[in-house]
Amino acid sequence: MSRIGKKPIAIPKGVEVTVDGTIIRVKGPKESKELDTMGRVNISLENGELRFGLKEDTREGRAFWGTYRALANNMIMGMVKPFEKKLEINGVGYRAAVNGKNLEMQLGYSHPVVYPIPAGVEITVDKNIISIKSSDKQVVGQIAAEIRSKRPPEPYKGKGIKYVEETIRRKAGKTSKK
Repeated sequence: MSRIGKKPIAIPKGVEVTVDGTIIRVKGPKESKELDTMGRVNISLENGELRFGLKEDTREGRAFWGTYRALANNMIMGMVKPFEKKLEINGVGYRAAVNGKNLEMQLGYSHPVVYPIPAGVEITVDKNIISIKSSDKQVVGQIAAEIRSKRPPEPYKGKGIKYVEETIRRKAGKTSKK
């Protein structure tokens, strides 16, 4: 049994949820989203709570039960408070700035690295910290991973782009023979 799938989702104030067959529509103060469950789970909306149930008791059915519940919960929570990831830039001469709809980064290459900011995503830069905010948790994680991949942190000096909460395992450099 899915421990996640069993939990009902309480719908906060300011968020409107409607169920139309297999599609869940979530409308918040700024935007609206929808999730199509493709008939893999039972959905019910009652007393200000969204509940999910098993359609068929198989291994795949139980996996979909917890997955769709988690996806719907992320959509609803994103409407109330946007999800955020922070990246830290380490290195001499490494910097970033937001120019219009682009994030421009100097990462030690011979050219600036330009990352176009997608619609619905807010990116801000404060000193050496890049903050990514959006109501969609998957988009925030994907954008953070793409930006980090432009210059991943290296283990000798720790230079590169890393998540703020990430720790880099450092390696010892070469030692001279004496």
